[in-house]
Parts: sequence; C-alpha cells; structure tokens
Amino acid sequence: MELIHHLAEAYAARFSSGEEALLAEMNHQTRQNHPHAHMLSGHVQGKFLSFISSILQPKYVLEIGTFTGYSAICLAEGLSVDGVLHTIELREADAAIARKNFSKYKRNNQIHLHLGDAREIIPGLNHPWDLVFIDADKTSYIDYYEMVIPRLSEKGIVVTDNVLFRGEVLQEPISGKNAKAIQAFNEHVMNDKRTEQVLVTIRDGILLIKKRPK
Repeated sequence: MELIHHLAEAYAARFSSGEEALLAEMNHQTRQNHPHAHMLSGHVQGKFLSFISSILQPKYVLEIGTFTGYSAICLAEGLSVDGVLHTIELREADAAIARKNFSKYKRNNQIHLHLGDAREIIPGLNHPWDLVFIDADKTSYIDYYEMVIPRLSEKGIVVTDNVLFRGEVLQEPISGKNAKAIQAFNEHVMNDKRTEQVLVTIRDGILLIKKRPK
C-alpha cells in the first residue's frame, strides 16, 4: 500500500535541504546495487534524523540496524565533540558496506560499528542513551525498546522506524508476522506509563518516544 503519494514525497525532497555529497553517493550506490534498497532511510527521513540529532547534540547515540550506514551518518551529524555513536548490524555483508562508507565520513572516529545480535551487544554498552534509532527486525522491537528505555537519559529520544509497516497495520484483520509485531509494539508503547510518544507519517511511519516528566 502506498501511504504517501510519490508526488508528495518528491515535493518534500524538493523543499528539504539537499543531501551531503557522501550521503547522495551512498543513496545512489545502495539503490543501484543492493537487493533490499527499500530499507535505506533516504533523503527526507535522513534529514529528519539529522535535525533531531542536531537539536539534541547527543553524547551517546545507539542505532539498532546499520544497513549500509546512511542513517548512522545522519545521526552522527549532531554528535557532541566528545560524543560516540554505536551502531549494530546483524548481516556481515551490510556491515562491510557500512564500514567502507564510514571510512569516507569526516567523523568516522566517533562511529563504532558492532557486528552481531543487538540483544547480546546492547547489555555491554553501558551508556545513558541520548538518542536511539531502532530500525531492525520487527519481531524484536519490544525487546529492544525494553532494553533501552531504562538507560534513556532524561531528555533522550527513541526514534523507531517502520511503525506503519507499508500500511499493513491499517488492515482488518492484520496479517503477516512483521505487521502483527509492529502493531504489538505500537500498543506496547502506547500503554507504557513511563513514556509518551507521537507517531509521525514520514515515509513508513516514525514513532518518537521520550520519558514522561517526573
């Protein structure tokens, strides 16, 4: 299901600040060569992530699901001078592409790429997260959420991608393992008294989550 008309997407891109040269190159290469290019954040969503990061100026950023590295570079744009971004990728081939892309980035020394299962890696990263981006296997979204919320800083934000899952969550009844998992995640967050959230209809849906004021 096409949730946002392609002309609206093109209009949004036209009136958003342009991609940096490296990001434009990565966008082109991924769309030309990767069989799952639809997973790329892309221009408008990438700019949105850069804006969030630049506003927060985070010291500690966590990304779950690196893919080819596009979103990680967007998230790194707002890092504080002494900040670090930890990004986790399960697929070795995608991690290799991301590592190559990171080597061309001006703040490469602030990005730490981890290869493996995020559920095993996250417990070893003992940081108060200022910004978290979840864009990995949909059936594990609740697990990831529960792992990061206790470590989210007081002004921290969790950004979760694909929360509309190609419109499949709008169907009655919802079918498909991933769509059901996303629906369960959205309901889980909505019912969590620790946090508050807003769902934004950018691309495939983004859920912004923060802790409730004490």
